[in-house]
Amino acid sequence: MPAAKPGARTSSNPGPDQQLTPVMQQFMAAKRQYPDTLIFFRMGDFYELFYDDAITASRELQITLTARDRERTQPMCGVPYHAAEGYLQRLLRKGYRIAICEQMEDPKLTKKIVRREVTRVLTPGTALDSSLGQEQNNFLAAFHQDGQTAALALLDLSTGEFRSAEFSGANAHQLALDELLKAQPSELLLASSASEGFAAELNRVVTRTHVEDWVWTRDYAVPLVERQLGVQSLEGFGLAGHPAAAIAAGVVLHYVQQTQKLDALHLDSLRFVEFADGLQLDQVTVRNLELVEPLVSGQDNRTTLFHTLDCSQTPMGKRFLRAAILRPLYDADVINARYTAVAEAHGDLLRREDLRKALSGILDLERLLARLSLDSAGPRDVAALATSLVRLPGVLHAASAMTAPLWRELVGRLDTLTDIASLVQSTLTAEPPLTLVDGGAIGEGVSKELDELREISRSGRQSIATIEERERARTGIGSLKVRYNSVFGYYIEISKSNLAMAPADYERKQTLVNAERFTTPELKDYEVRVLTAHDRAIEIEKQLFAALRKSVLEAASRIRRASAVVAEIDLLAGFAHLASVRGYVRPVLVEEPVLEAVAGRHPVIEHWMGESGSGRFIPNSLYLDGAGPSLLLITGPNMGGKSTYLRQAAMLVLMAQMGCYVPAESLRYGLVDRIYTRIGASDNVARGRSTFMVEMTETATILNTATARSLVLLDEMGRGTATFDGLSLAWATVEFLHAEIGARTLFATHYHELTMLTEKLPRALNLRVAVKETSSGIVFLHSIEQGAASKSYGIEVAKLAGLPKVVLERARHILKQHEKQERRSVQVETEEPMQMTMFTPLSQRIVDRIAETDVNSLTPLQALNLLEELKQELGETAGFRS
Repeated sequence: MPAAKPGARTSSNPGPDQQLTPVMQQFMAAKRQYPDTLIFFRMGDFYELFYDDAITASRELQITLTARDRERTQPMCGVPYHAAEGYLQRLLRKGYRIAICEQMEDPKLTKKIVRREVTRVLTPGTALDSSLGQEQNNFLAAFHQDGQTAALALLDLSTGEFRSAEFSGANAHQLALDELLKAQPSELLLASSASEGFAAELNRVVTRTHVEDWVWTRDYAVPLVERQLGVQSLEGFGLAGHPAAAIAAGVVLHYVQQTQKLDALHLDSLRFVEFADGLQLDQVTVRNLELVEPLVSGQDNRTTLFHTLDCSQTPMGKRFLRAAILRPLYDADVINARYTAVAEAHGDLLRREDLRKALSGILDLERLLARLSLDSAGPRDVAALATSLVRLPGVLHAASAMTAPLWRELVGRLDTLTDIASLVQSTLTAEPPLTLVDGGAIGEGVSKELDELREISRSGRQSIATIEERERARTGIGSLKVRYNSVFGYYIEISKSNLAMAPADYERKQTLVNAERFTTPELKDYEVRVLTAHDRAIEIEKQLFAALRKSVLEAASRIRRASAVVAEIDLLAGFAHLASVRGYVRPVLVEEPVLEAVAGRHPVIEHWMGESGSGRFIPNSLYLDGAGPSLLLITGPNMGGKSTYLRQAAMLVLMAQMGCYVPAESLRYGLVDRIYTRIGASDNVARGRSTFMVEMTETATILNTATARSLVLLDEMGRGTATFDGLSLAWATVEFLHAEIGARTLFATHYHELTMLTEKLPRALNLRVAVKETSSGIVFLHSIEQGAASKSYGIEVAKLAGLPKVVLERARHILKQHEKQERRSVQVETEEPMQMTMFTPLSQRIVDRIAETDVNSLTPLQALNLLEELKQELGETAGFRS
């Protein structure tokens, strides 16, 4: 994207005739090379920005805008280089791309203009964002489409997670789009020739970057991936026969290499994702169920399933949990293996807590490794990595106490990396500094030369103190001082009042208002020895640290594999902990397409009620079976708990297929291949889609792709349009789900007419939300029972919401009139009751027309015309029924 938003600023770049200083010529050369970035131009202790870049940064960062010249034709602003991280992250989160232009020479060692080069380009998708939550990924994505094949690659540079996927068929584009939006990438790479229409579908991705079309070719992109992974073929990574996925991965690597200017050595693996291997959740379902993000941005994240289940001890465990929620399992053997492992840890409190205690204190191995790989890690980061690795033997010991097959497998895969931890600890000091600028990172005994130079530096400083004492005694000047600054080096300072006492061998160095500064041959000699030793010591420390960095990176693949094992151990231990403290039970997985929950509970609401002390969650049972009942029609008032009941069913299935215990007295289920939801109302005006259009699009996806193994949740379908249209669509949808798909379905509705379908559809069953009517109003019992609701209680709910009394009374009066008219309509109805009952409100339109007509004022011709219109409308309706 451009460095600043179009229309947000006035151009102030230099004209062709404007004379530029050599430094500004360097800036303009960098700007020509990276025109779509903000140039952070290093000048001494600051990163400076100039011209349009300065105007943009001043506005976005709220920092003072100044100028380099009196005429203010060269706007500029700057930030201290040591505090630049926060400013950079703020700009990246706003979608800007930033080029870091560093000084490539030491200003002290050259008399010419310091050479500067762009050493790295920061983009939203490649940033190592320290402000990210531990559970969050910062994905860079690439989307590639070739005919009816769509491919996606996702890379989190901050952790090294790298995966690709490929979709085929008529709905390949939508499947890839769903997966992309679930990942919530910070930056998306598209081909330069990608259509604007496609880009519009991705308006939720802040930064979209176009990459030249030649990069998106098999001849260029695939060898790039092979070289990065160090292989001659991608077959071992599951990419044989999936060139589109390999190309997308290659484009991601190309972009990383172009922006980072370094080999990302921690990117040593690529996972090809087969979506048939997991329970599928589209982005609509992920959003509706609030799995990892609140439904409304900015809301409390306590409403999410992730927050509810997160008791992870490590950052890697948190990310693994998030991934497990978004991509539950579909392999019965793998699911049962997790159940068995969780059961063992659940049954032994001491062993479980020993394991969780061993995991605590392990920092983010993946992100520390990534920082090291991209040369942005200092001594303290490497020491933190070693501190975490030191804990791995304890994790291995605690996990070895478990005997379940999955525990034994994880123990066998866990590399404790004691050699790497020992190397780091023996090289660095116990508490190393943040950077290498002032030295002090390398421990004693690592380098004999370094130890000697440090001793010279220490003794040299002591010698300076000795010189000061001796010169005071020699001159008789008690206020004489020996000091140092970076400009004049070491000097002797004598006040003006004592100048007459200065010895003849003192060489004048600088005159101040109240003092004179001198030097001596002895002082010059010590200065050379001390400063040379200090600078040489820092140089040696940099060399030793570079060698240490190289040794650690040679073990990058080992560290990443160990991190993955730790994450899975953390997940299983967390599931066992949840089962123990919240009373979750082990699900029973069967082959039949059944879903039977006894006294099931909604995990998020139950946990929230427990945290807030707002009461106890009322459990409800559920039974669905492919043989019947496979479709539940749920009626009852708003606020009664219909939506909660639907979401609860999805949560129980999802948790069970994660390998997690569930909140219920018991759960027996058959594998679900996909969960679909149509819950709530939303629109997308920017794309020309109303609430009803969104609802119909989501419903179409369900009806076109669901299978008998799916779980379908539909809530209040058809309420976004006229009564007859909505009722007709809901009626036909229920029939289709029952007859053509046979999926386990929960269908909540306010159309009471639909309850008549249970007489016609053998595998449909009516359920209702229980309500108690009292003299003061209704009481929601929040329990589900068999049967159809007799009324909607809409006016009673409106009363609870605080509608004015006069509105409620008028509503009751109108309701009585409509009910009376409907009863008359039913009495004169001669057609089959089931068919006509569906359209009893259909006669409502005719009744309303008559009620609104003043019959006494009609002429005979007008009356005949009205009668003809009503007959025609009734005939059309009868034709639809037949």
